[in-house]
Amino acid sequence: MLKAKKNMIIRFDSTCKFSTFIVYQIDTVRVMNLLNFVDSFPDEDSCKAAFKRHRELQGVICPKCGSKEHYWLKGKEAYQCKYCKTRQSLRSHTVMHGSHLPFRYWFISMHLLTATKKSFSALELQRQLKHKRYEPVWLMMHKLRDVMGQRDEQYELTGTVEFDEGFFTTAWDKSEPLKRGRGSQRKTKVAVMAESVPVKEIKTKKGKDRKVGYIKMLVIDDLKAETT
Repeated sequence: MLKAKKNMIIRFDSTCKFSTFIVYQIDTVRVMNLLNFVDSFPDEDSCKAAFKRHRELQGVICPKCGSKEHYWLKGKEAYQCKYCKTRQSLRSHTVMHGSHLPFRYWFISMHLLTATKKSFSALELQRQLKHKRYEPVWLMMHKLRDVMGQRDEQYELTGTVEFDEGFFTTAWDKSEPLKRGRGSQRKTKVAVMAESVPVKEIKTKKGKDRKVGYIKMLVIDDLKAETT
């Protein structure tokens, strides 16, 4: 596993589904800020070209016969299988499947979801994109969050791992008497695990020579030793 800062680019998994807008690289890398993003993806064509390039790096698979050999039909903006002649669009079988939103909307959303520390609501994203309808933006955001979660599940913690417990407020059955303390129905118990990565010749803001790497969180039933 690579332990490093986040660098904003596109990645796909083996099935060519968008996984996350983050890739981890060794050594220090420049984080893509808003100005970098605008320079890299200034218009629809640049986003479409980047999406096509990264999808082809992972390989385009025919949904009918499973072949990985295709022709690119520029006029149709679609792939055609060399063997069974089945066609599929650039968006087919990716997180953008069935979406009519511009590629740049997706790229902007990926950047905002991964470059900001705080959560980003679908309503705020709709406002930023100046899109008339809320539902397509809401669906796009939830698709991205879903595949980002699937990608995160593939990461494994290595080296020194620090463990702690957390309590998150969740919905509960209000017909039941509300308990207090750790047993409250309002609080979901979560095990929080984080890689503690050594930092050579660099001190963190708190003066420590270690920083946080990957983080994993898992909902648990209780805090007993057998569970944790």
